[in-house]
Amino acid sequence: MNTIKIGWIGLGNMGNPMVQNLLKAGFPVTVYNRSKDKESPLLALGATPAESPAELIKTCDVVITMLSNDAAVKEVFESKEGLLANANVGKLIINMSTVAPETSRYLAALCVQHQLGFIDAPVSGSVKPAQDGALVILVGASKPNFEIAKPIFNVLGKIAIHVGEAGVASSAKLAINYLLGLNLQGLAETVLFAEKNGVSKEDMLTIINAGACGNGITNIKAPSIIEDSFPAAFALKHLVKDLGLAKDAGLASPLIHPLYDTYLKAQQEGLGDQDVMAIISSLKNA
Repeated sequence: MNTIKIGWIGLGNMGNPMVQNLLKAGFPVTVYNRSKDKESPLLALGATPAESPAELIKTCDVVITMLSNDAAVKEVFESKEGLLANANVGKLIINMSTVAPETSRYLAALCVQHQLGFIDAPVSGSVKPAQDGALVILVGASKPNFEIAKPIFNVLGKIAIHVGEAGVASSAKLAINYLLGLNLQGLAETVLFAEKNGVSKEDMLTIINAGACGNGITNIKAPSIIEDSFPAAFALKHLVKDLGLAKDAGLASPLIHPLYDTYLKAQQEGLGDQDVMAIISSLKNA
């Protein structure tokens, strides 16, 4: 039985399997989610419900947030019944949501004011790695806080990389998601060009994945391209958000502008809730 009492806020596609892994590892977990129906599977596994973030943090040593955007994270911290509503000196908050580096630094400063620890820990990986406890965790934290969080990260991920202080991990996450966008759009354009010139998508994907250009993401996405089915492992709308955050954080390289514009167009076409690989559907119709 692990003795660290964990509070978890945000039970979406990523949060739910991550909490399941913590419960299986023996951590006591208290959960809070605005949509209460998402709590039910975890309560059946032994999680404890909380009525608000303020209530949750009272009984927990470490609180983890896994939410969709900057505004949602700030609300959980700053609302009337939020994490900062009462005195909880000495507790540790870990934000695993993808937010702007500026937001991470802002949250870290708020925690200092309230004598709380703070870790910026976004993850690289989607639903399957979350289910398997095989995420890559990017950690912005002081060394003492990183040591406290290690037993948690060891359950949730295959590696936790301490990249610096709060904010640095958010920058690392935006950088890797930029590369993700480039990979997927390049893959989509390659398959469509090959098909247009008489090469089946099955053959082209075999050529890619059997050679030096193949990688983890091209292998993972090949079945969805072949089946022309894109249930969201990582929703396209979230990549649009992350590319926008990267631009706001100063990414101005030649490829960011057309990349962002292409994914934004796909979202405007109604593909936002589908997987990022649905970019191929938008490009096919361009």
